[in-house]
Amino acid sequence: MPLYIKDPEVDKLAEELVGLTKTTKSEAVKRALKHEISQQKRRLPMRERLAKSLAMAQEAGPFAPGDHAQETDELWDDVD
Repeated sequence: MPLYIKDPEVDKLAEELVGLTKTTKSEAVKRALKHEISQQKRRLPMRERLAKSLAMAQEAGPFAPGDHAQETDELWDDVD
């Protein structure tokens, strides 16, 4: 869906950024939005930033190293 903004100040700021970056208005707005999103994500608490990874780790459970050679052999029915 297209983005339509009818705010003269926003248009003026976009044009200024276009002049500074020597790019199109769409590219300038895209870069500005990506930059702001990145800045906002950096401000989130670490726990919130890592929530998906923490959930996956909790679902996987504790790490239990094993005998990977034996496990592979068992998978391939190659037990001596």
